[in-house]
Amino acid sequence: MTFEELLAFAGRNPLLSTALAGITVALIYTEISRLTRGFKSLRPAELTALVNRENALVVDLRPIGDFEKGHIPGSKNVQMSQFDPENKQIAAAKALPVVLVCKTGHIAGGAAKRLKKAGFEQVYLLEGGIGAWQQADLPLKRGR
Repeated sequence: MTFEELLAFAGRNPLLSTALAGITVALIYTEISRLTRGFKSLRPAELTALVNRENALVVDLRPIGDFEKGHIPGSKNVQMSQFDPENKQIAAAKALPVVLVCKTGHIAGGAAKRLKKAGFEQVYLLEGGIGAWQQADLPLKRGR
């Protein structure tokens, strides 16, 4: 297939060509933003290894009711509405890896950006949130 044939196809199918261009731009933007955001995503097994190897601080951003129903053992609960990088539970761990956990993995991104801006060097979030942890059949602690 030659370049001229591709141009002829694009001319005959403008809707398909526009859709392909839009999807391509969206994929490139998503990958570039993922690479430049300053924090990394972890899978549940990687989180376990990070806690065991480097004594990472796990911060659960879910409401206290959800936290008490089940949380990652050793995690600290800091409500998203009260999240502050200068919080005494978090600020003391500035040199340690900090892993943020929420319900699905979407809300923790904003908190991770705030930590990076505050000077935390090792910021991670649990990909898929606490749901991914449960799906991996890893233990939860109940209560506080």
